[in-house]
Amino acid sequence: MRRGFRQVRPGEKVEPLSVTNLKVALKRLIEYNRRYLPAIVTALIIAILAAAFRIAGPNQLKIMADEIALGLPGAGGIDFPSIRRVALILALLYGAGGVLSFLENFIMATVSARISQRMRSGVVDKLNKLPFKYFDQVSYGDVLSRMSNDVDAIGHSLNQNLDNLIVAATMFVGSLVMMFYNSWILALVAVVSSVLGIFIMTRIMGRSQKYFIAQQEGLGSINGHIEEIYSGHQVVKAYNAGREVKATFEGMNESLYESAWKSQFLSGMMMPLMHFVGNFGYVAVSVVGAVLVVRGVISFGVIVAFMMYVRQFTQPLSQVAQSMQPLQRAAAASGRVFEFFDEEELMDESHKYRSLGEVAGDVSFVNVRFGYDKAKPIIHDFSAEFKAGQKVAIVGPTGAGKTTLVNLLMRFYEIDGGEIKIDGIPISQVPREEVHDQFGMVLQDTWLFEGSVADNIRYSKTEVSDEQIIQAAKAVGLHHFIQTLPQGYDTILDESSSLSAGQKQLITIARAMIEDAPLLILDEATSSVDTRTEQIVQRAMDRLSEGRTSFVIAHRLSTIKNADIILVMKDGDIIEQGNHEQLLAQDGFYAELYNSQFEPVA
Repeated sequence: MRRGFRQVRPGEKVEPLSVTNLKVALKRLIEYNRRYLPAIVTALIIAILAAAFRIAGPNQLKIMADEIALGLPGAGGIDFPSIRRVALILALLYGAGGVLSFLENFIMATVSARISQRMRSGVVDKLNKLPFKYFDQVSYGDVLSRMSNDVDAIGHSLNQNLDNLIVAATMFVGSLVMMFYNSWILALVAVVSSVLGIFIMTRIMGRSQKYFIAQQEGLGSINGHIEEIYSGHQVVKAYNAGREVKATFEGMNESLYESAWKSQFLSGMMMPLMHFVGNFGYVAVSVVGAVLVVRGVISFGVIVAFMMYVRQFTQPLSQVAQSMQPLQRAAAASGRVFEFFDEEELMDESHKYRSLGEVAGDVSFVNVRFGYDKAKPIIHDFSAEFKAGQKVAIVGPTGAGKTTLVNLLMRFYEIDGGEIKIDGIPISQVPREEVHDQFGMVLQDTWLFEGSVADNIRYSKTEVSDEQIIQAAKAVGLHHFIQTLPQGYDTILDESSSLSAGQKQLITIARAMIEDAPLLILDEATSSVDTRTEQIVQRAMDRLSEGRTSFVIAHRLSTIKNADIILVMKDGDIIEQGNHEQLLAQDGFYAELYNSQFEPVA
């Protein structure tokens, strides 16, 4: 199983995310989305204004309550003009607050969607800059989880919770000021009753953050495991490994359950605690306020206003409690996304201006050395020269370095020493994209994407005409089959398409023919087809190889008899080279390999 991120096992102690790391993640998020800061700041200012209108409302209700109290029987008549005036002011205050809240929500929804879009594009852009060795170490599912789960968590949190925090802070401070303005005694009662809630909330936040981090890491790892098992489900079935696979999944799922349950439970505790604090504040204000009214210290309207201010004072605590769960998850998600963005990239080659020009196809390896781990070299000291148009076969036992040699030729990996040249020009002096343009590839594992047959053959070559696609299909012997499909070349290929391995391989050969590159890589292209289909695919590859320098990796030595040069590799070195007849005549390692494929099994 490929290396993913460390799992948090049930009962394992997890170090919480420090305040410093949390600040770093949030700072990185702000810097990354600096272009959207003006819109975010505008939305937050609008949110503050909307909150200010709401804060002013209870003070007007105090005036209305006092006017009504003055008009009670025995106290004189009710001043209805004053009541109407106050009611109009209240309608304007709450109406303006509603309009501003709508505008703020519209801006934040737009900005958060744009941020999510940009971060997903950033992940894809980063993928194109990562070296191949990164994908040798990290599961695809974990990368996909960062693009989907983590980016979604960030976008959702910005949209639903950032403005809530600002509004909550505004309501908290504004309500506190208005409470002291109306009655410092009742204000102190409300504040003291809320201190307990603030203390509990901060304690819970500190304990729950580590579980949000574990939850996001668990999601990435479990996605990677599912992706691996789904892509290899036939192997799992064939080897009756379902029980072991399920046990591994259940272990990961249990770890995810533990971290998710604890994070949700601890965060969920904050809301009922805040409701309790709010209700306790109502009771305290009512009791103390009633005493103050009886003593004539405050008016009845002050109690009415305070009942709303206490709600506006304690409600922000509930909003903070409600917002902290997704914000903590977003902080953990931001750390994972920026950890991905910080991965080592391929070396920038924008300064390289040397070009291969019109490539004839001469290739040479000069004292090439390479190892996936530099301490453990695979290719030790490889040298060889090939002329344009030659068919070069590379054979040898598993692990001899055949595919590695081709990967180095295409600059999928950088060599540790020596040089590889195309037409005498070291490929290290040429941008890797230009090196890639010189190659067509047909691999053992056929790759078709969801799209029409024509699009699969045309892949990335938008300027290719339909006639050229048909000619390529005819050249590989695929045209008749395509015509039998329901919509011919416009038939959509997807997971439900019942194409044989040979038909899929012929499509990839037609794709390579459309590429029309001077160099060709054929890596075990016939290993997954039957003998009859192999002959069809082999004829198509022979047609494709005409006029091109081709490198053929093959285990079936019968398919490379007509190669101009056969390189026999063992333990990263060329131990024999020549054509088929010459190597058989040497009666060496190649002859042993060739004869072993035709010897009867004892």
